[in-house]
Parts: sequence; C-alpha cells; structure tokens
Amino acid sequence: MRYENKVCFVTGAARGQGRAEALRFAQEGADVAILDICADFPTTGYPGPTEDDLAETVALVEKEGRRCLSFVADTRDLAAMQSATDTIVAELGGLDVVVANAGICSGSSFVDISPEQWEATMSVNATGTFNTLKTTVPVLIEQGRGGAVVVVSSVAGLRGLPFLADYSASKHAITGLAKSVANEVAQHRIRVNTIHPASVPTGMTTPELFPLVAGAAHTLGPIFMNALPITTTPAEHIAAAVAWICSDEAAEFTGIQLPLDMGTLLR
Repeated sequence: MRYENKVCFVTGAARGQGRAEALRFAQEGADVAILDICADFPTTGYPGPTEDDLAETVALVEKEGRRCLSFVADTRDLAAMQSATDTIVAELGGLDVVVANAGICSGSSFVDISPEQWEATMSVNATGTFNTLKTTVPVLIEQGRGGAVVVVSSVAGLRGLPFLADYSASKHAITGLAKSVANEVAQHRIRVNTIHPASVPTGMTTPELFPLVAGAAHTLGPIFMNALPITTTPAEHIAAAVAWICSDEAAEFTGIQLPLDMGTLLR
C-alpha cells in the first residue's frame, strides 16, 4: 500500500504498459487517472487503442476499490491535457505521480521514413510527453509536497537502434527532456526519471522490423540480442519497476535512466 491516499496519472493507459501501471498503482492504494487517444494512427502498422480498451482499464482499477477518472484525449493537444489535469486535481484532490507513457512506434529504413511518419512519431512521443509534463509539473510544484514523474523512454532512447530512426530520435529527446526537468524541480522534492524497456508484449507491434533485421543479421543482429535468455518483459514487470521508482523507497533517485532491457545494453 505504498500509494494509499495518493493520486497517480498515467497516459497511454488504455492497454499494455499504461494499463499495467495504472492497475499496479490501484493495487497499492492509489486513486488513478488515465488518458488515451483511443484512435488509429495512419503511420503505424497496428490498430490503436479503443474506448472499450480504456473502459476496461477503468473497470480493472475500480475492481481494486479505487476511484478512476478517464479521458479520451490526444497528448499533443496542450489545451486538452490542461483540462484533464485541472479535472484530476478538482475531482481527486491533487496529484502525486505522473507517468508519461503514451507513444507510438513504426519501423522502416531511415531512407524510407516519410515526412508524415517522422512528424507523427516526433509529435506523439516528444511533444506529447512535453505537454504531459508542462501541465502536471506546475501542479506538483504548487502543492509543495514533492512528487514523482516517470517518462517512459526505451532502449532506443539510449542506443541508436537501426530501422527505428524516428522512434529512437523521439526517445532520445524525451530522455534529455526528463534530465533537464529533473535538475530544475529537484529543489521542490520532485523526482523525474526515465525507464528504458526493450521488448514488451503489448498492442504496439512492429512486424515490419523482422525482414529488415533479418536482412542485416550478420552485421546488426547483436544489437538486438539480450544477455539474459529472455525475449520479452511482461508489462506487469515494467509496472512493478515504475511503482518502485515512484515510491518513497526510491527517494534518492532522480534524473536516472533505468534500463529494463534483459541485458541488451550489455552487448
């Protein structure tokens, strides 16, 4: 019950990692606010989350006996993000934890990335994260009781993964953003950290990567190899790490990049 009497806000929570994080906070006593766009993106090869997915996350949180606010909104829309944040504070009584999880991914050779694909990936992953922090961090400062922010980056935010140039650029961007914000808000006892998962089985799939990687396996294959004999990390394990780093047990950690990568960065 590390989050009893606390309020946690998770973006991209209709399914996958975001849902697992929202549920973990609820299981540990938090009231939860969740947000997702609930729409498809023309530049990704997988279907986007739906309003039914978002409603299912709400039901799972409420099954734990916790309150849950949900919002269908685009993190790229600053006004919508501000409205959601204002509603959370008004209805749930404040804000303690923010997880900027929303993001998209698509794979292709760098020379084949279209301007539309680049813009979509950068705007959702980088601008969306910026808007999430811009609307929530002032609340944490004003409350004067500290808080924790987690920005969900990726192994691609620490390494230039091939065939993911736009994604990697966006994840490097938010890693840098988080480090800068961490420096600014530490004086307010607000901690800002990034997590860096590798492969997590969620609705965000990129099968278009497989032939690209296979075609360059003799030179690029080791970049995708894990040191541990594990191929994927369950979303629930990511959620457990997020719950720890946002808790008082990790009170001395800010501005760090936490790899949840099965040892792929050792290669």
